[in-house]
Amino acid sequence: MAASKLQAFWNHPAGPKTIHFWAPTFKWGISIANIADFSKPPEKLSYPQQIAVTATGIIWSRYSTVITPKNWNLFSVNVAMAGTGIYQLTRKIQHDYFSKEEVAAVEE
Repeated sequence: MAASKLQAFWNHPAGPKTIHFWAPTFKWGISIANIADFSKPPEKLSYPQQIAVTATGIIWSRYSTVITPKNWNLFSVNVAMAGTGIYQLTRKIQHDYFSKEEVAAVEE
C-alpha cells in the first residue's frame, strides 16, 4: 500500500519529476527566511520587500487553486508567504505609525 502511494506521488503531474514540485519546494526558503526575520527589529524591515512577499503569496495562492493539476505544495507555500508578509507588515506599520504616538502620550 505504501509503495503504491509513493508511486502515485512520484508519477503525479505535480510530483518530484517536474518543476511544478521543485519550484514551490525551494520557494519555502523565502517563507523560512521571513520567519527568521521575526526576531529582526521592525525598523530594519522593508515595506517594498514585505509588500512583494504578501502580494506574491495572495496572487499565487489563488492561481494554484485554478490550474490543472492542482498544486497543493504551491498553494501552501504561498499561504505561508502571505501570512508571514502580513505579519511583518503589521509589525512595521505598528512600529512606524503607532509606537511614536504611545511614546508621546506617555511623556505628556
